[in-house]
Amino acid sequence: MTSSEQYRREIMKDLAQGDVESLADTPQTTGQEYQTFDDFAQRTTTDQRRQLFNESLHPERIPPSQMEPELQKAISQIKPNERDDVARAFFKQLKERGLDDRRLEQQLNLSTHHPNRMSADDVSKLASFAYHSHPDIFREVLAEQPGIIKFLSNPIVAGIIGIAAAKWLGSRK
Repeated sequence: MTSSEQYRREIMKDLAQGDVESLADTPQTTGQEYQTFDDFAQRTTTDQRRQLFNESLHPERIPPSQMEPELQKAISQIKPNERDDVARAFFKQLKERGLDDRRLEQQLNLSTHHPNRMSADDVSKLASFAYHSHPDIFREVLAEQPGIIKFLSNPIVAGIIGIAAAKWLGSRK
């Protein structure tokens, strides 16, 4: 196991347990522990995750050069039906901004604009485009579809998400 994988697992384990002790001088308790990251994703609301990601995920903190390979790896690991949901959510949000899915297909060199036929590579391109060009849409889709996050392994990415989550969990006491 690489050090970044180990670091990510430690952050996710702390997050799952509601542990924010390492981020403050005094121990804090949330009164609510999470068994796994999936438990965290299921028991938090979209609004709570939206607030968390609005505070932590910004292209100036995590440059696209670091985020894009992570997205590719993470999206390739999620289930095909979840990948379809992610693609559908990106297209929905981008369409609300006036970006046509067929034009995006051409612009991003996607194999299709149909979410249920998109490859992991297509969804990665779409996610990278949103992260770079429309970070607010990227954060919104992550709030709606948090499954991607558990597969991010870059220490900087995991660290920022973990710190933001710990701050959010700490504020819940």
